[in-house]
Order: sequence, then C-alpha cells, then structure tokens
Amino acid sequence: MANREIRVRLDGTASESDVGALRKWLEREEPLDQKVRDGELQIHERRRTDDTGAPMGIGMEIVVALIGAGASAVFKELLEQVKRAVEAWRINRSGVEDGDPPQVRVDPVDPDAR
Repeated sequence: MANREIRVRLDGTASESDVGALRKWLEREEPLDQKVRDGELQIHERRRTDDTGAPMGIGMEIVVALIGAGASAVFKELLEQVKRAVEAWRINRSGVEDGDPPQVRVDPVDPDAR
C-alpha cells in the first residue's frame, strides 16, 4: 500500500532558508516528532511538481509522508497537526524576521493522481 502524503508549499516570496526552516520546525513539532522517531512518518524536501508529478521550475516543497498509508482518521488528524504546525511557524517567523512570512498551502496528495 502506498504512503499517504501531505504537500506543504510556500509561495513565491519564500526563500530556500524559509523552506529549510519550516521543514526543521515540522520535524521538531510534537506529535510529528514522535511519529518520525517511531518510523511512522517521514518529512523531506523535494523539487516542486504539478498535479501530474512533472517538475515545476526550481522551487522546493516539503512532503510529510505517513508510512504504511494509515487509516483515514489518522491521516485527517495528521493533516490538521501539520496545518497547526505551519501556522505556528508562520507566527514565529513574523516575530523573528523582517517582512511578512510567506503564505503556505497544506494539501493532501492523492496517490492515484500520479
């Protein structure tokens, strides 16, 4: 069974350091951190793709993958956890850096669309 994935995309105002900082934030956020340590979750960066899986320019995105394609309820809760963590990162970033933080989209990835 395929892993279920959540795609986290920052808008065009984001820098490479924003992408890396958000990935590290997600890796440290509880309970995501515990799921990573338990081998239930992977968080990584990859080249940005469109809905067909074709590369989109030079941008990067963050992928949160639930290992073993857990139950729908588990995946929905994970999606909400990721959304909350991203919003916490945006609030934190606005307090420690100049300018507005980039907008972020958090979307489930349909494995059948690839």
